[in-house]
Amino acid sequence: MKLVSSIHMAVPAVLVLMLAMTSMAQQGQSHGCMSTFFSALVQLIPCRAAVAPFSPIPPTESCCNALKALGQPCLCVLVNGPPISGVDRNMAMQLPDKCTANFEPCEIMK
Repeated sequence: MKLVSSIHMAVPAVLVLMLAMTSMAQQGQSHGCMSTFFSALVQLIPCRAAVAPFSPIPPTESCCNALKALGQPCLCVLVNGPPISGVDRNMAMQLPDKCTANFEPCEIMK
């Protein structure tokens, strides 16, 4: 009996997750980002230490290269997307300046 109720509860959760992922992918494409939210996030893994809350660590060369390859539209999708555990959005928005990437500032969506 518990298994059946667990399955019935899991189906709506999976549907909500799928809709959210589709929405994020469409949001990224509407802003000129050709990556999905999750693939953009994975691409910026080298920047993890530089965007951790209260981190004094500057971005590494590999972080800056990843940021420049990702591009401003995808960075803005990440900054405006759902919260990312262990990432300070303000520090993420400072990456272009710290990496001397000539990106326009991200428009913050509410």
